[in-house]
Amino acid sequence: AHNNLHVISASDVLKTALHEFIMKALSAIERISGKNSTYIHEAQSQSDHKIFQGKKCFGIIRALKSDLEAGYLTTVEELIHGEIFSNMLEAAKHFSETGYKDPAAVIAGGVLEEHLRQLCKKHSVDIEVERNSLPVPKKADEMNADLAKAGAYGKLDQKSITAWLDLRNKAAHGKFEEYKNEQVALLLASIRDFITRVPS
Repeated sequence: AHNNLHVISASDVLKTALHEFIMKALSAIERISGKNSTYIHEAQSQSDHKIFQGKKCFGIIRALKSDLEAGYLTTVEELIHGEIFSNMLEAAKHFSETGYKDPAAVIAGGVLEEHLRQLCKKHSVDIEVERNSLPVPKKADEMNADLAKAGAYGKLDQKSITAWLDLRNKAAHGKFEEYKNEQVALLLASIRDFITRVPS
C-alpha cells in the first residue's frame, strides 16, 4: 500500500528549531531590555536568512548579558527616578518612625503610583484611558494590571502592589484606624525593594 505519511527531513527539523530559537530569543531580549531598546530593534531588523538572524540574536544576547553584568542597562533617567523616590521614601520613613504613620502612607503611595506611571512610559503602556470621549489618567490599579500584562513584572508583584495601593487608599480617604504603623513600615520597605528590582 502507498504510504501517504509526510516524511520530515533533517532540514525541516533544523528550520523549525532555528525558528523556535529566534522567537524565544526575541522574547527574552524584549523582556530584559524593553520594547524600545536598541537591542530589540536590532534583533527585530528583518533578514531573509534565518541562520544569519539566529547568529545575530545569539550575539545580541551575549552582548546583553555582558552589559547586564556590567550594570550598563541602568540609564541616567532610572538613576534620577531612583534618587528622587529614595529621598521621598526616606522622608516617609522619618514620619513613620516618629509616629506619623498616616502622612508616611500617603507619601509612600504617591511614590508607588508615580513609579507605576514611569514604568508605563518605559514599557509603552498608555497612561491615559478614554472615558466619556475624553482622555483621563489611568488609575493606579489599572496601570498595575496593564504593566503585568505587558510583562514589566510578574503576578506576585501585581498582587503585592494591589495590597499596597489598598493601604494607600485607606490613608488617602482618612481610614486611619484600618492599618497600623507596623504595616506602613513594611509598606515602605516593600516599595523600596520593588523600585530597586524593577527600575523605571
